[in-house]
Amino acid sequence: MLIVLLTKLIATAVVVIGVSLAVGRLGPRLGGIIAGTPIILGPGYFFMLQEHPPAFIQTAALSTLHALVATLLFSISFVVTAGRLSALRSLGIATLCWVPAALLFSRVPGGVGVAVLMYLAMLLVAEGVRRVLRLRQPVIVARSGWFDLVLRGLLAGVLVSVATTLAVKSGPLLSGMLVGFPVGLFTIGWTLHERYGPDVARATVSMAQKGMLSLVAFGAATATLVGHLPPMAVFLLSLLASMSVSATLFMISQRRFRRAYASRYGVVDR
Repeated sequence: MLIVLLTKLIATAVVVIGVSLAVGRLGPRLGGIIAGTPIILGPGYFFMLQEHPPAFIQTAALSTLHALVATLLFSISFVVTAGRLSALRSLGIATLCWVPAALLFSRVPGGVGVAVLMYLAMLLVAEGVRRVLRLRQPVIVARSGWFDLVLRGLLAGVLVSVATTLAVKSGPLLSGMLVGFPVGLFTIGWTLHERYGPDVARATVSMAQKGMLSLVAFGAATATLVGHLPPMAVFLLSLLASMSVSATLFMISQRRFRRAYASRYGVVDR
């Protein structure tokens, strides 16, 4: 059991750190697309797809989708409180919001379609909060240091190894919920708040809300395809769906940026 836990922990940590390094080295276009990949959900479901039957995976994936809705509530809580409280206090409150919300949303009847609609509705709320607070894209380009990368990798590794080994004894609901915990937002909010101040941390976390649609695509594809295709095919197609959504969001963002730049400086946008 211990060897299995350590293997999953190390494998997940390597994936998370490797992808994080690649994002900074491959340039803004390709790096932006890779940044939206499910670097925690991916390893988690890779292991679960190899070890559990389709019914377990389907329930777990639906639970993950509900957890992602709760993650939006986590981000909203952090964005609202981080301007007045310390990083750890804001993250503590956000986590206290996430836990009961994930449990509550998991009891909402309906399948994948209902879960996706719940996410979109919460995303509209998050966008409204961002506009009310007038959060803007931070001017500072915040790069992850080795401490950030190692911390994120270790936390992700612990979460995935526990969710796919120990938590499975409690059923797929808990496993799916745990892999949906916002490790990335937690570490990003903490390190940016301490290093660059609350404004940069709040704006960055707020910007990540739309990007999480790629994770929703991964979870929805997994829940829909499992049982109809071989496990590895399910994993690869879910990963492709996630990357497609991430690429689309990135291209839309780049298009809007070029239009805004052209409008401001009188440049013809082609």
